[in-house]
Amino acid sequence: MSTQSFDPNNAQNLVEVEKQFAVKAVEHAQTYWNLLEKVPPRALKLTKLDDEIYEHTMSAFPEFNEENHVHLVKLNEDWLKSNIGKKKWREFCQVYEKKVKDYNFGSLIRTDARQEYGETNTIFVTRIQFYAIEIARNRLGLNDGAHEIAKADAEKERLKKEKAAKKHGTS
Repeated sequence: MSTQSFDPNNAQNLVEVEKQFAVKAVEHAQTYWNLLEKVPPRALKLTKLDDEIYEHTMSAFPEFNEENHVHLVKLNEDWLKSNIGKKKWREFCQVYEKKVKDYNFGSLIRTDARQEYGETNTIFVTRIQFYAIEIARNRLGLNDGAHEIAKADAEKERLKKEKAAKKHGTS
């Protein structure tokens, strides 16, 4: 297929490619949740540009500074997908085109920082949007509750495995 005649706006999605992107996005989300379990969020470094991304995020999106950071705690998907939201994010993302590897790859993000990943608490964003939002959440302590949830989940899983091992006599 010639790239000159390729129109991404009218392209049909290839099922296999979509599956591969979905697998990568899920793996990324699982890796991040595991990091949240093991590392206090305020100490977590996601990229070597965390400081720059954080400063840029907070200046480009002043709404993230409002009322106890309510717009970072609970993302408004309608706003993210609105014409204004898309325009602001597109401009933001372009700054990182040559600075952040895979800046425009798809990533899963929790819409509510107080909860874990789940079917009703997850949306698809670009990798740089994920970094921008999660770096800000981490620095502002908005992921501290998620850290505790992740640790509790890991402990439950550990106890479950321990119990199963004792039941089968393989401890």
